[in-house]
Amino acid sequence: MRLRKAYKQEKIILFVQKNLAELIGVILGDGSLGVYKRQGRKCRQFRLKITLNSEKDFDYSKYVSALIKDVLKIKPYRYKRKNEKTLDLIITNKQAVKKLIEIGLHESPKWNNAVIPAKFLRRDLSLLVMRGYMDTDGCISVFDNNGIIYPRIEMKICPSPMQAQFIRILEENGFSPRVNDIGNGKVRIMLAGVKKLRKWNNTIGFSNKRNSDIANRFIKKDSGGWI
Repeated sequence: MRLRKAYKQEKIILFVQKNLAELIGVILGDGSLGVYKRQGRKCRQFRLKITLNSEKDFDYSKYVSALIKDVLKIKPYRYKRKNEKTLDLIITNKQAVKKLIEIGLHESPKWNNAVIPAKFLRRDLSLLVMRGYMDTDGCISVFDNNGIIYPRIEMKICPSPMQAQFIRILEENGFSPRVNDIGNGKVRIMLAGVKKLRKWNNTIGFSNKRNSDIANRFIKKDSGGWI
């Protein structure tokens, strides 16, 4: 009975760790984290904000809300900005924000600052960090090269320790990414072709239906004439 209980508890801990890893990727992608002075008040505001497209990412925003609730035990406030296609998921709970900072996430801004916390660099967790980042701040672009249609996974990374971490994670998992300098210290990481898209889908996956739909269209397509 004790062994069964211990095994069940271990599974719960692993489940939470995996969800936290994906949430870290989401925060590194389209999130901001910090402790802010409040105008006219002595107290400070502890805030996590994740900004998504209110139309393209509406279904995904529900997934991220559930992820936050599972990990931080708090349901985020959903705020649709007026006259914008923007949806903010916000929590202002001091303990929840402190937890994220204590595990190694740096406060905003991300420029020269963003980093994947060390304990989430192990293979099973780092791939989930990659998934969260891709689903928020990455895209699958579709190109026509003289009649040959092919997909390309793209992620722009601001100058920060996160750049080298992402490249290393992909290289260690056999992706052989292309990395282009796009100015001001930013880089674009690219994985081109159906083969790499299929590998990503099988080893990392997508939680954002917008990305998984595009990926599945390519993967299920007859391979003749595609790369």
